[in-house]
Amino acid sequence: MGRQWRKRWLAGLLAAAVAAAGGLSAWAEEAPAVIIDTESGETQEQATSEEVPAWASADAAAPTEASALEVGGKSAILIELSSGQVLYEKNPHEKLPIASVTKVMTLLLIMEAIDQGMLTYEEPVTCSAYAASMGGSQIWLEEGEVMTVHELLKAIAVVSANDACAMMAERISGSEEGFVARMNERAAELGMNDTLFTDCCGLDEAAYSSAYDVARMSRELMKHPKITEYTTIWMDTLRDGKSQLVNTNKLVRHYSGATGLKTGTTSKAGHCLSATAERDGMGLCAVILGCSTTDERFGGARKMLDYGFANYAVYTPAVDEASLAPVKVLRGTEPSVQPQMDSLAPLLIRKGQEKAITPLFELAEDLEAPVYERQIIGRLTLTLDGSTLAEYDVYASRAVARLGLKQAFARLFTALIA
Repeated sequence: MGRQWRKRWLAGLLAAAVAAAGGLSAWAEEAPAVIIDTESGETQEQATSEEVPAWASADAAAPTEASALEVGGKSAILIELSSGQVLYEKNPHEKLPIASVTKVMTLLLIMEAIDQGMLTYEEPVTCSAYAASMGGSQIWLEEGEVMTVHELLKAIAVVSANDACAMMAERISGSEEGFVARMNERAAELGMNDTLFTDCCGLDEAAYSSAYDVARMSRELMKHPKITEYTTIWMDTLRDGKSQLVNTNKLVRHYSGATGLKTGTTSKAGHCLSATAERDGMGLCAVILGCSTTDERFGGARKMLDYGFANYAVYTPAVDEASLAPVKVLRGTEPSVQPQMDSLAPLLIRKGQEKAITPLFELAEDLEAPVYERQIIGRLTLTLDGSTLAEYDVYASRAVARLGLKQAFARLFTALIA
């Protein structure tokens, strides 16, 4: 609480100093026409360069085993998004500063607030003096300036705008302190045991997380498909075209199937990245932290993603409807009940294994009434090379009551005179 109070006090002093120098509007007029993530250390020329970086043009074949991957940085992990299965890891639980990768959690809370009806994309939000005073990467908002949630999401996702983060934190929780408390609550709910957030944007390097935890919150964010409308932007504009935005995440431009997600850079954290991509219906997330150069982080992420796409596939089992024949019900008010199954969850497999997957249906020959709706009456087991790959329950589609004495006699009488 003391650190946050001091931060607000300093923000107030800054706002007063700017006002004395001609007002916040005069300061805002100095905003560059092309806005980039200044924390990345890149110049405008580097950020907008047409040159294909060396890491993007590498053509070495991906290894077939994770142990052969050579990835830089202090910590890294590769997961498949639908299952959360870990495909590669290197010091995944080491607690490290993650800089602006922190904004993955900020974006997640914004998307959840929209889903809950707390926000709309077109809702206007007004910039406070505190939000306008944020340092680091920003879109040079001035106090009283109004932007929509849609515009602020774009600013956060594309140029890592700290002032936009503060505006959204205040809108959702009333203050940055309240928002940070919710960030830590949500981290606990997701099982992010290596994480502590101390601000909404990653400026404070007392905060920390791990590659494993970043992958967890990235996976949760990617459950909101609309976020990719922002995280895949390479260039866009704000303020009716007066401010051009350029994404620091070069994978968006140079990696096929890239869907995001967030870069982060400070002197303490080094170059960090949570990179997501999708090909052939399979989504991956590669996290790399503590790199010494920006090429090292993008190159490492590419190696992990290449490995995942080269060696794995998502397999969705199909149900043979003929195997779901009605099951006889003994002493029931109905002679049979129809089996049913829920949608089968997709499975992550090694490429080429789908032909070796064997299904085994086990279904009850008959059932004694009463039968209850969604009563388990069978099972589908998928095996691969003699090992169980997955099991799915088969349910009764509806309830069938037991025959009463009068009903039993009536049925017997009908049978005798038929």
